[in-house]
Amino acid sequence: MSQRFSLFSNRRYRPWSYGFIACISALCVSLGNIQPSYGVSWLDLMMRGIQIVQISNISDSQEAELGKGINQELISSGQAKISNNSVINNYINQIGQRLAKTSERPNISYTFQVVDDDSLNAFATMGGYVYINTGTIAAADNEAELASVIGHEIGHIVGRHSIEQMRQQAISQGLLSAAGLDRSNAIQIGVDLALNRPNSRTDELEADRFGLENLRKASYAPSGILGFMNKLLKQGGSTPTFLSSHPATSDRIKALQENIDPKTANVGNGLDKQDYKNQISAL
Repeated sequence: MSQRFSLFSNRRYRPWSYGFIACISALCVSLGNIQPSYGVSWLDLMMRGIQIVQISNISDSQEAELGKGINQELISSGQAKISNNSVINNYINQIGQRLAKTSERPNISYTFQVVDDDSLNAFATMGGYVYINTGTIAAADNEAELASVIGHEIGHIVGRHSIEQMRQQAISQGLLSAAGLDRSNAIQIGVDLALNRPNSRTDELEADRFGLENLRKASYAPSGILGFMNKLLKQGGSTPTFLSSHPATSDRIKALQENIDPKTANVGNGLDKQDYKNQISAL
């Protein structure tokens, strides 16, 4: 028995042994204090070697990596058919990067992509990924209007809306563990959120507010956002896809009008209709 414990009684090894015991104790306490929450336990996930995403305190780099995975799944599954029109892609990227630089989150890397779809739609995923349908590009009358749509989607990224939505979805589906969310589940939830857009009224109005401010900072005429909204309001018929879960368009217009001075509404770039038609003629 004495030989069995000689390692811990020998003075030469005491500093090492104390540190070892402290580490083991800390690990036991840590594991013991983990409170069960939703889905599989932290220890089970660790033993399986599953990559976990800490949704509650996700870093910019982790958000970008998750967004990359969501983007890859959207494209590989055919749910986002990215246009191969280099002229239009470059034009949208030019507008997007201009807005990204003056957004509230200019330090992350943004990716702007054109979806080959004639329907009115635009959406964003976490990590700086923004998607604009060709139908939306064609519906805008000028660059300021199109920039307002892109700015609105950047606003969702600025507000980290998809991250909170993912957390809520994971809870409701029982997929959130004590440690976080399985990355593969996170990507599937992200894809679903990107396509179905269950944004709250608060999120949408905040994205409008961020988008309007971004337009101003990027030197676009603020009237662009009102022009596009009024176009949607007047067209009638079924609600466009990317407005299906939004607040009423009339409510959004009213909120925006309260933040736009009529005297300066047309001050800025992007109101030249002919120039815009020339830019998108490759559609």
